Amino acid sequence: MMLSIKRQALASASRILTRPHIAAGIWSASARAYHSKLYKSSDEAIQGIKSGDTLLIGGFGLCGIPENLLKAVARRSDIQQVTAVSNNAGTSDYGLGTLLQSRQIKRMVSSYVGENKEFARQYLGGELEVELIPQGTLAERVRCGGAGIPGFYTLTGVGTQIEKGGIPIKYARDGKGVLIASEPRETKVFNNRKYLLEEGITGDFALVKAWKGDEMGNLVFKYAANNFNAPMATAGKITIAEVEELVPVGELKPDEIHVPGIHVHRIIKGEVYEKRIEKLTLRRSDAEEQVLSDAMKQRIHIIKRAAREFKNGMYVNLGIGMPVLASNYIEPGITVHLQSENGILGMGPFPTAEEVDADLVNAGKESVTVLPGGTCFSSDVSFGMIRGNRLDMTILGGMQVSSKGDLSNWVVPGKIIKGMVCAMDLVAAPKSRVVVTMTHNAKNGEPKIMKENTLPLTGVQCVDRIITDKCVFDVVPGKGLLLRELSYGRTVDEIKACTACDFEVASDVAETY
Repeated sequence: MMLSIKRQALASASRILTRPHIAAGIWSASARAYHSKLYKSSDEAIQGIKSGDTLLIGGFGLCGIPENLLKAVARRSDIQQVTAVSNNAGTSDYGLGTLLQSRQIKRMVSSYVGENKEFARQYLGGELEVELIPQGTLAERVRCGGAGIPGFYTLTGVGTQIEKGGIPIKYARDGKGVLIASEPRETKVFNNRKYLLEEGITGDFALVKAWKGDEMGNLVFKYAANNFNAPMATAGKITIAEVEELVPVGELKPDEIHVPGIHVHRIIKGEVYEKRIEKLTLRRSDAEEQVLSDAMKQRIHIIKRAAREFKNGMYVNLGIGMPVLASNYIEPGITVHLQSENGILGMGPFPTAEEVDADLVNAGKESVTVLPGGTCFSSDVSFGMIRGNRLDMTILGGMQVSSKGDLSNWVVPGKIIKGMVCAMDLVAAPKSRVVVTMTHNAKNGEPKIMKENTLPLTGVQCVDRIITDKCVFDVVPGKGLLLRELSYGRTVDEIKACTACDFEVASDVAETY
């Protein structure tokens, strides 16, 4: 029997070798498998990008950005009127921010303006169109675009300006009007809940950055530098990747590749890497905390109380700003799995100077660590965890909270523009407990807790608990606020005087923090 099989195999091989067109097909298939996509330089790799193109840009803040490709685009002054799709725009003097400086961008499609003052100045001054999108929605729109899915429905943004439209995309130059505003979203009800329709995003070119890659275009990312790079890589008509390390084909194990080469059309070894860290933040000792500013001491006072909300085994997301400090105050003996929406699960405290890694930052672009057993992944996977109700709790900052639990925390129209970031996605997850941490009053003394919000909403009736420097409120559905705890030295009468809505007082209210 075995001899018969061998004879059949030899006969088949003989027939193939005597038919040149079949043999040529096999050999050419082998050659295609190892066809090199390698380009000599970033300048050569971006050939074909032209004015008016839509560019999908990987990275998160300055973490994992395609530094060399962006510099190459900046050198091409003939490339103008670009639409740039990116979570944010780096800093004023680096990353995507350099294309803002050179006025090569017509429209930004982003979730976050953040601390990029030039970004904010151009937007508020009517020089730049900005389409603001919740971060998880942005990640999923790009993922869907890359997967050939024209649209999807989401809870994110229901009841806010995302649904109703009217978010300024372009202001008038005099700052007194809006020339372009967002359109209302189409809605549909599933299981008695309203959802918004969001459309997939694709681009003419995608510019991404990876840690390792080979000439076939296979990519591997390092830690949190995966972020938006993976979904962006799939959604470009032409995807250009730059890598820190170019390795021989076959060196990357098949099961460790994050983006298969089918998505990548051109690849280069990056010429120079600065790998700046936007907010280098180091772990503080107890002694160092004693010499902090009064404002920082106040923030730590709030967040130490917030850290008591952690229960053993919880999966928790910490929003940017004050909430991320909570990772440093988890009580001994409690295991809490901290998720950062830029692609970390198992986030640890701020690093020591020796532990700093530019590829490990949290959602606030601060340097962090990852605990043993932690994992890193792309932004679209991260928000799948959030929308899929995998989180037990989220802790967010706030500008205003109403007596019904409505939250505002992303914009002061015409003045302060941070962007939705992840907050709209987090508060839309129906099974995740939402805790808001904030100072009780604004710097001018105005209350932040009120009967009705005056700022645009982040979420409707979504807050479960409010923790301030003065007290703790619970939001009781259908009833309003219940005063649960007081900060040391505070009284109920004082809380009434600085809160702009009525509330009930728990029978066991006491000073607890």
